[in-house]
Amino acid sequence: MKRKHISSGSEFESKIGYSRAIVDGDYVFVSGTTGFDYKTMSISDKAVEQAEQCFKNIEEALVEAGSSLNDVVRVHYIFPDKRDFEPCWPVFKKYLGNASPAATMFVAGLLDEKMKLEIEVTARVSNK
Repeated sequence: MKRKHISSGSEFESKIGYSRAIVDGDYVFVSGTTGFDYKTMSISDKAVEQAEQCFKNIEEALVEAGSSLNDVVRVHYIFPDKRDFEPCWPVFKKYLGNASPAATMFVAGLLDEKMKLEIEVTARVSNK
């Protein structure tokens, strides 16, 4: 299978030189995704709302890749403030509860101080 690049249209992709997601073989690799609404380039100031938007952005990329949130096998959560992690748990369960992927949470700074979290996933292609 040829490598397929998926773009969200985010200005960051062209400025930095990356893809929202890559389909390579049986897997979809979704780049770290923040809570920006890429259509309006706006972002909430609440971590839970950003988590919801992260998964909407991720789901859009996965669908374009022929996958879904139910096919996620690995997730990385990155938080600048570890206190924002637990309030987001219900959102994580809502979107990934059926998949129950392997998960890791990191505490690290992000590019923009408005970003309360970043989520990166790896999923299997659904039709494989």
